[in-house]
Amino acid sequence: MKTQGGQKIPELVLKTSLDREKQAVHKLVLIAVDGGTPARSGTSEITVIVLDVNDNEPQFERPFYEIAVAENRPVGNQIVNVKASDSDEGLNGEIEYFFADQTPDSIRTLLNVDSNTGEITIKGQLDYEQTNLHTFDIVAKDKGSPQMEGHCSVKINIADVNDNAPQIIITSLTSPIPENSAPGVVIALISAKDLDVGENGKVKLNMSRGSPFTLKPSVSNHYALVTNGPLDRETFSKYDVVINAVDSGSPPLSTKKTVTVKIVDVNDNPPVFSQTSYTVYVKENGTPGSIMSSVSASDTDMGENAKISYSILASKVQDVSVSSYIYINSDNGSIYSMHSFDYEKLKVFQIQVQAKDHGSPSLSSNVTVHVFILDQNDNAPAVIYPSAVMGSVSHQKMPRSAKAGHLTTKISAVDADSGHNAWISYRLVEATDSSLFSVNLYTGEVRTKRAVSEQDDSSQRLLIEIQDNGEPVQSATVTVNILLEDGLHEPISDFRQKTAEPSKRNSKITFYLIISLASVSVLSLLTFLILVVKCVRNSRSSSSCCIRRADSDGYKNPNRNLQLQLNTDGPIKYVEVLGGDMLSQSQSFRSCLSPVSEFSDFTLVKPSSTTDFKDMINVLDASLPDSAWTFESQQVSAVTL
Repeated sequence: MKTQGGQKIPELVLKTSLDREKQAVHKLVLIAVDGGTPARSGTSEITVIVLDVNDNEPQFERPFYEIAVAENRPVGNQIVNVKASDSDEGLNGEIEYFFADQTPDSIRTLLNVDSNTGEITIKGQLDYEQTNLHTFDIVAKDKGSPQMEGHCSVKINIADVNDNAPQIIITSLTSPIPENSAPGVVIALISAKDLDVGENGKVKLNMSRGSPFTLKPSVSNHYALVTNGPLDRETFSKYDVVINAVDSGSPPLSTKKTVTVKIVDVNDNPPVFSQTSYTVYVKENGTPGSIMSSVSASDTDMGENAKISYSILASKVQDVSVSSYIYINSDNGSIYSMHSFDYEKLKVFQIQVQAKDHGSPSLSSNVTVHVFILDQNDNAPAVIYPSAVMGSVSHQKMPRSAKAGHLTTKISAVDADSGHNAWISYRLVEATDSSLFSVNLYTGEVRTKRAVSEQDDSSQRLLIEIQDNGEPVQSATVTVNILLEDGLHEPISDFRQKTAEPSKRNSKITFYLIISLASVSVLSLLTFLILVVKCVRNSRSSSSCCIRRADSDGYKNPNRNLQLQLNTDGPIKYVEVLGGDMLSQSQSFRSCLSPVSEFSDFTLVKPSSTTDFKDMINVLDASLPDSAWTFESQQVSAVTL
């Protein structure tokens, strides 16, 4: 109570401090009492309003927030809402939220806090594999003066999800590898890892099938890629091995990686010829050095292992080295003749060609080349009868009583060529009287066309041309003089000597002839018996047997062309035994009896490589050649006993 000017003035004095947050308004009643009796009083109501001052800091609902968040939460998604309150009012009670000053930038880039609401949202992509825990402070500030602030801590645990595919790491790789590598050779060392944890981080490796490799596990998540089968560069020059890694997450994630393994060639393939055998046909009398044919081989290897050189293996043809007949280009396999061939001396032979690669060690293959000499019409017909020893003109006698068709004489000739080139025809070119005589086109028989008359000249001259069927045509001529005589009944050769030989000499020649015929017969019989024995021995494995075989033995069978031939046609009678293979010289034995000759001739024809066919005097085979003529080696010379 205060007295002023004799008046008492009441004063309202704070007894304790005010707290607006506890009680913002105070209502008081002031009572004034006088001293009278009865005492009188008066009242006055006093309202005290307490004005706020910023004396309270913001208070969070919780001092510590802990939240678990999956790492695949999308951006903008709310994680937590922190809340703080301030008991002040007005600006003093308005709160704003901030990251504490010490909050790292990594959190500020991932998270955002709403300054008005305190809502914390995802700003960047969360990644468990980078950081699985985030701890930071949030500050709540009021707007009073002086400004007051409160703090709370936030802990965010990032939960792993299977968001990382496994990784395949090639720690070492050996490529290329040789194709002859043994099974179990280590090609590559491979490891796998997954940044996820738990089941999400467990990885299994497997590989594609169909390749000669396998994965062999070693320590945890480590594998070795090894060979488990044969390699062949010619089939696959490289292998693309696909490695697949799969984790155990849900859903599982996988990764593929291709390991390329190249295969290095080794010389494991010999050259292979384009044909199993080659057949070459060469015309005789060809130009030396001309190309005959070519062989080719291929090698599936590569590089030096595939380079091929050709050569001819050493062998002999008719006791002469094959290199004197044939030359081969070592680079391209072209085969050349070293000299011209003579069909009449050599009809067929074979060579072995070798193809060798340049590998180490080198590999080779052989092939047989069959060379057949083709006949050319290079031989004129040779007259057998009348023989050249009788002179250039043949003299014959014929009775004037001869009727039409009378056989006056027979011209016989042979041609050393083969096939059509050896077909012979006879033609009368000139005659004293062309109406009297004719010559058979194929047999060479000279016969009368009509009966001989008294007016006909006693000496008839015939010029007969002998032609072959080749191209160009080769020919020979023979002149026959025929003397017409009265009282002559038997055709007598003009070369019969006018003087009769003693009967003793004829008997001796006949004796020799009989012995020679007997020898040939015995030889033929022995040959036949040998063949029969061979046929019986081979009958177990062969369904049939014959003296002359035309089976798959070909010219390799030494008895293939054995023949017994008896020729009684015409004035020359002979029996012939032929034998031999195509690669050797034929054996030929003939006995001959010419009834129109003064002498009985025995001829032994044996192999010879030096006597020319044209020089033969007594070659007796005048028959037309058949299909066997082409493949029959007939190199003969005549020896007259």
